[in-house]
Amino acid sequence: MSLLKAERIKLFSTSSPWWCTGLAIAASLGFTIVFVALAGDTIPVTVSNTQIAGSFGLTVILVLAVLSSASEFNWGTMRVTFQAVPRRAPVLLAKAVVVGLWCGLTGLVVGFGSWGIGVAFNPGADLALDSGADWRAVAGQGLVYLLTGVLGVGVGLLLRSTGLALGVTLVWTQLVEGLIVLIPGIGKDIYEWLPFFSASQFIGSSFAASALKLGDLPLTPIGYGVYFAAICLVLFGIGVVVNQVRDA
Repeated sequence: MSLLKAERIKLFSTSSPWWCTGLAIAASLGFTIVFVALAGDTIPVTVSNTQIAGSFGLTVILVLAVLSSASEFNWGTMRVTFQAVPRRAPVLLAKAVVVGLWCGLTGLVVGFGSWGIGVAFNPGADLALDSGADWRAVAGQGLVYLLTGVLGVGVGLLLRSTGLALGVTLVWTQLVEGLIVLIPGIGKDIYEWLPFFSASQFIGSSFAASALKLGDLPLTPIGYGVYFAAICLVLFGIGVVVNQVRDA
């Protein structure tokens, strides 16, 4: 518990987590308001469609998670932490738990907030949470955000440079995943296995799949969720192993 408390104090000792959290919520809910207010007959407002703006907040929350770990190497606080607690794995696990839970809480706010906006702006639409898929679309944002937080911590642990880690994650999310699908012949096949596409399939988003005419996907929504979780946990695990053998 002392490690969790220490990581909580470190996370919120600066203003960046608060700014990132506020921006993630504001960006997601703001775009959702625009979408549900302007959606016409061609784009019906459904439970899953109320969540399409969650990706905006997801990018910001990834930045928060990267900063939480990479910045400690830049400022030298990670070295002090490892000197105080020689067993590094519990320290890094505590960081992932604290950051992940905060990111997950943010995801729940985004998920239920976006759904609430859909209900408020379109009271006549069928937005009742009647099925497991509906609950996964809304509450699943919490799990996706949590896992993204763990992923971001892992990237920070691996790269150990705030600028490099942020550059890699932003280029990947904002550029690489969108361009891979354009590779002739194999682009769509690769795209179906990319991490954030997998996260979107877990919450039931069909926008990308339908727009790109991907056809039958190799995994079910739950399968994509498990696959995304595996990517995040494996990357974090590699980050822990690397920090077991490298000096801080």
